[in-house]
Amino acid sequence: MYDQKRKNLVQSLQRRGYIESSDIVRAFRNVPRENFVPSEMKESAYADRPLSIGEGQTISAPSMIAIMLEVLEAEKGQKILEIGTGSGYNAALLAEIVGPDGKVYSIERFEELAERGEGNLKELGYDQVEVIVGDGTLGYEQEAPWDRIIITACAPKVPDPLIDQLRMGGKLVAPVGEYHRSQTLQEINKTGEDETEVNSHCSCAFVPLVGEFGWSEREI
Repeated sequence: MYDQKRKNLVQSLQRRGYIESSDIVRAFRNVPRENFVPSEMKESAYADRPLSIGEGQTISAPSMIAIMLEVLEAEKGQKILEIGTGSGYNAALLAEIVGPDGKVYSIERFEELAERGEGNLKELGYDQVEVIVGDGTLGYEQEAPWDRIIITACAPKVPDPLIDQLRMGGKLVAPVGEYHRSQTLQEINKTGEDETEVNSHCSCAFVPLVGEFGWSEREI
């Protein structure tokens, strides 16, 4: 049943122009989204809408994830930093894209979500993903520089530490703007030591990115 729903979702995303990359198509076909949502929501796992995963967080709509992954242009063998593990679904897609020779580090501020997301990933054999509990706005200096960085929460501005940790020629994708209003998906390409090229894409709506270089707890 879920296999057919997954196939139908991929076909719908392709038909509507959300997915073009063959690597992203393969990732969506291979990752069982139903394993990354609460048990009471499994029947809605392949609906194209956000779903609650606890702690006030959501798993994004498949079409929004597809847009972000297309903009990110991740490649096999790359080292990627994800900010906002959630249930682990997006990290699983990234793991499929970078393959066994790549590596995905994912930071989650909620310990319970991090444990759940890590469990989901390990259960499916995504051993190239490492989940870290911490402030994602600080990045993860220990493993920098990064080929790609993806932020799955809304930032008031792109955190400076993340840009600093991006490899020359690397790319960062993030929703930027007011978390209680419409945001803009931004693509930041690092073109020099202190130089970036910013491209704006579609409007979007994400939960706030909380941390030292994001929103504070008292602001949300």
